[in-house]
Amino acid sequence: MTRKEWADFLVPNIKYDREYYEKKYPKRDLSEGAMVVRVAPSPTGFVHFGTIFQGVMVQNLAKNSDGIFYIRIEDTDQKREIENGVEQIIEAFQFFGIDYDEGMISENEEKGNYGPYIQSKRREIYCAYVKDLIEKDLAYPSFTTPEELERLRHEQEIRKGRMGYYGHYAKDRNLSIEEAFEKIKNGEKYVIRFKSPGNFENKIAFQDLVKGKVMMPENDIDHIILKGDGLPTYHFAHVIDDHLMHTTHVVRGDEWLSSLPVHVQMFEALGFEVPKYAHPSPIMKEEDGKRRKISKRKDPEADIREFKKIGIPVEAMKQYLMTLVNSNYEEWYEKNPDKELDDFKVTFKKMNISGSLFDMEKIINLSKNFLAKITAEEFYNRLLLWSEEFDSEFHELLINHKKESISILNIERDEEKPRKDYSSYSNVYPAIWYMYDEKFNVPLENYEFDKIKEKSEISKILTVYLTKYYDEKDSQDEWFGKMKVMCDELGYASNMKDYKQNPDNYKGNIADISTVIRVALTSKKQTPNLFDILKILGAQKIEERFSKLI
Repeated sequence: MTRKEWADFLVPNIKYDREYYEKKYPKRDLSEGAMVVRVAPSPTGFVHFGTIFQGVMVQNLAKNSDGIFYIRIEDTDQKREIENGVEQIIEAFQFFGIDYDEGMISENEEKGNYGPYIQSKRREIYCAYVKDLIEKDLAYPSFTTPEELERLRHEQEIRKGRMGYYGHYAKDRNLSIEEAFEKIKNGEKYVIRFKSPGNFENKIAFQDLVKGKVMMPENDIDHIILKGDGLPTYHFAHVIDDHLMHTTHVVRGDEWLSSLPVHVQMFEALGFEVPKYAHPSPIMKEEDGKRRKISKRKDPEADIREFKKIGIPVEAMKQYLMTLVNSNYEEWYEKNPDKELDDFKVTFKKMNISGSLFDMEKIINLSKNFLAKITAEEFYNRLLLWSEEFDSEFHELLINHKKESISILNIERDEEKPRKDYSSYSNVYPAIWYMYDEKFNVPLENYEFDKIKEKSEISKILTVYLTKYYDEKDSQDEWFGKMKVMCDELGYASNMKDYKQNPDNYKGNIADISTVIRVALTSKKQTPNLFDILKILGAQKIEERFSKLI
């Protein structure tokens, strides 16, 4: 049996050969320096924070080099695949506004000329290259059972040796075609392994675009490249895909750095040009004084759905992620606050080598800054979209009270230094619920009256204000002037300086009077501008709320 016949036997019913795919996916016609980059998530769970981090990074690299950014779904581990996993990935990128030039746009649709962009649909492509390796005696069938592999691992642990299928441990490596054929005839199951030409004693050097020069032992492990189910492993599939999709720069987390000798070796064995590699450090968390990678299992914030549920604006999230991508981004943004995110040019040299710490407080501050800058109407529209999915009760209020809601959101917004009350969409309703009559049903004991607590005094202040001084037509200056006159009438200091000099001469001060009115209207002692609240509520509601207490 010739090696070609042997390859046909091991990998049967493959319509096209390697040459066909080389012609089908020609080199991209791009300008010099254009980067072809990708994100390659697996649909095996929720979309990780790190995936979006990578997406923001490579989108910028592609745009600023007039290159291509594509998404490839790596679904060869089908045992771990979750229902709607692909849709979750697509929705996450759409939600964050991370636009890609090629890739899946739904579970069954894609855009681009270098697909399929989902690995399970590329099986024949991988098999064509597996056959090529078998013909060249660079791959072979391995019959080692899972039980035998477990015993092998146990033996290597006892001997404190390196783990893996290599050297004399690779017992199927030197089987003749005849011996292997007999095993298959006898019904023994097999996988296809790469026949590594490496020597672990040799050191090889790589120039990583983030880490710099890296020295590592050459790979000598015969990794599985085609599993028993006919699908490739990650190692092999990524090499074939990055070659045929003409990826110029592989940007991935540094947990994959240890696999680099394997991948480079496969590229070279297949006669492919090796892409450039960049391994930025993952996002870290500090726990008990030690740093660790942010974890799907331990950290709720690893799931990007949490940020959507909380209601952190996408713009704030992307700002934060960019601060993690490049150390000079914040300085650039301070100098260019009106520029777009894509105007900043990401560079590999400014990527963090040791890993950035996850900082929720920073995300909240960026969110506050963003929400303080947008118009009240835009804020309202964003709340409407968010609440439709996450807070139906608030959503109904927003629809029924559009004009009032926009006015509430506009309090102290059109100022040189606007208030920064809101850190997310989810904390808006808890901060303004009292403005909606249908929700203002507060037990008297829950009113937060402060220095003035006597019921008779509170009733007197509210009655005098309502009957003698309140006029909904007043400007803010007129309103404040009347408040001062009322203070003098009731024995309270209208001037804070006078009160501080002679506090015993007064029952209290204008701030105490204002607090009574504020609490009577909202039940809270801390709210936005009291005059604006009075204007939005109007005479009828003010009288109703005062009457409840009087």
